[in-house]
Amino acid sequence: MKAIGKNIIIKTVDEEVKTSSGLVLSGEDTNQLRYKRGVVINSGTEVSAIKAGDEVYYDKANSYVMIVNDEHCVIIQERDVVLVL
Repeated sequence: MKAIGKNIIIKTVDEEVKTSSGLVLSGEDTNQLRYKRGVVINSGTEVSAIKAGDEVYYDKANSYVMIVNDEHCVIIQERDVVLVL
């Protein structure tokens, strides 16, 4: 599987989100957050700053979910990455 152009293939990372007071948010509450964390599986031919294996936060409003080889993959464009860890 190879992304082309400015597309990036991401595998989402389930993370535990805590409030400032130490409360752990439920999965339903974390789905309300605009940005999600993921690991880059493959970056497109026109993407130079983001490589496979990078952990990123991306805007989930502009993402598309696909099932490839029985795995859920998220497809985003390079402009939707907001942070590389």
